Amino acid sequence: MKIVSNITLSELKELAQNMFGELVKADIDIEQEIVILDMPMHYDGEQALLKQGSKQSNIWGINLYPEDYGTDDFIEFDSMINIRPVQGNMSRDISDSKVRTRIAEIVSKTIINE
Repeated sequence: MKIVSNITLSELKELAQNMFGELVKADIDIEQEIVILDMPMHYDGEQALLKQGSKQSNIWGINLYPEDYGTDDFIEFDSMINIRPVQGNMSRDISDSKVRTRIAEIVSKTIINE
């Protein structure tokens, strides 16, 4: 598990191969623009971000599929930590399009396609 400000696509592919084969779990603090990835469960990344001072309401879990980089399938907005009735998110999927857009912007700044 590590916090990254930048990561190359080839490094992301390597992380995927080492953990799940085709995906990398990531959590994003959409306010502080912090990306933590490569953990067995989104909960682990969420706890690490909370210890660093992130607010739970700003942390969202996603899955990245490096082989699908550049397509709509690259980011999957699915995680148990996304179930937040208080914030109007009733499922694992992130329903708020503004949150999805913000996550996509942060991810695009973080992933370097070499």
